[in-house]
Amino acid sequence: MQSNLLNPLNGSSIAAESMSIDNQQNSGSVVETQEMEPTAKQSSNASGNYSRRVSNERPPERVVELLRQTLERHRGDRQLVLLQDFPDPDALSGAWAYQLIAKQYNIQCEIVYAGTLSHQENIALVKLTGLPARRWGIQSLKEKDLSVYQGCVLIDNQGTTCQLLPLVQQAGIPIRVVIDHHSTQNELNAEFTDIRPSTRATATILTQYLQAGLLKLDSSVSDHVKCATALMHGLRSDTNRLMQAQEEDFQAAGYLSRFYDAQLLNAVLQAYRSKRVMDVIERSLTNRIVQNNFSIAGVGYLRYEDRDAIPQAADFLVTEENVHTAVVYGIVHDEDEELEVVIGSLRTSKLTLDPDEFIKEAFGQDSQGRFFGGGRLSAGGFEIPMGFLGGFNENSEYAKIKWEVFDSQIKQKLLRLVNPKDNLLHGE
Repeated sequence: MQSNLLNPLNGSSIAAESMSIDNQQNSGSVVETQEMEPTAKQSSNASGNYSRRVSNERPPERVVELLRQTLERHRGDRQLVLLQDFPDPDALSGAWAYQLIAKQYNIQCEIVYAGTLSHQENIALVKLTGLPARRWGIQSLKEKDLSVYQGCVLIDNQGTTCQLLPLVQQAGIPIRVVIDHHSTQNELNAEFTDIRPSTRATATILTQYLQAGLLKLDSSVSDHVKCATALMHGLRSDTNRLMQAQEEDFQAAGYLSRFYDAQLLNAVLQAYRSKRVMDVIERSLTNRIVQNNFSIAGVGYLRYEDRDAIPQAADFLVTEENVHTAVVYGIVHDEDEELEVVIGSLRTSKLTLDPDEFIKEAFGQDSQGRFFGGGRLSAGGFEIPMGFLGGFNENSEYAKIKWEVFDSQIKQKLLRLVNPKDNLLHGE
């Protein structure tokens, strides 16, 4: 996969003011697939790469045909659909749509994630629609017989935010399909890859597949109505309630409007913030520092199930007057897995700031070349494993010292870009 094809900002300074807004909006989408004969099943990739730019209206017939061929080759298989550890409405709805499409080819899909659902709207979405996604902890995955699966699928991620992928790959399960709208995060060897950094939502891409005929939605089928409702929520969520939607998003929403349940969607959106989320927002307000229109806040330790309070706090801080970008982060502790990780979210209203480039520049890569985070238009996130320093928080003084160290280090990396000596970021 050629990352320079997918990232129009590759090699440039972060959010360079010299790049016009028009160039960002008209950069086009990129679809990469592997040309394969539609005959016998193959577990390995065929020779030759197929890559092209497509319009923002809907995928060309050739792309849909290549996905159809991929599904046909694996008719009757059993696949794992892997989501990021903390799946959002875009990922959840896209995975469900893929599952329903794959069902037409007698492919049985299981939608799984390693983290948890903590955002109140995500919990409501899964409960009210019966969305078939399940949590697989790392320990429980190690005890499962993965030999029953013939392939895995990545929806709304490229494996960098999915703890399950390395274990699945270790079991020898090939990646069949990758569908995502984030900039390139990882080099993946998949049969079919549709990555569109200029598309606002993965739900839009999956809806376009439906429009192209891979699955004919039927308003008399309950799962179709509920999936259409989930896709509408995912699309709405990743376009900031359609305020950042493009023509293709409105076209997708128009198509879904024929099938979705408005009352069900309203019930999902009426979910209230929990007291714990409000406490984290309060902490972010208390701890924030504002420099050059950036608001940066560390919120300390959070329970694993409260992780989604971090992006909600970032959503809140970016609404402050004279702030165009907010970054909120904390140390998330998973008692079940004895795991600690620094997790952060970025939100921005600055059109010339690329969250993907900003986060990659700030935090870099691990020893294997995997970036600690990335992003899309107006939003991004990062996860940094604490490794040897993780756990053992029974001693409150030690926990305090550990937080101060990580808090200072993260602020230092962020402020290096916010107040650059080498003009990495330009002011308004």
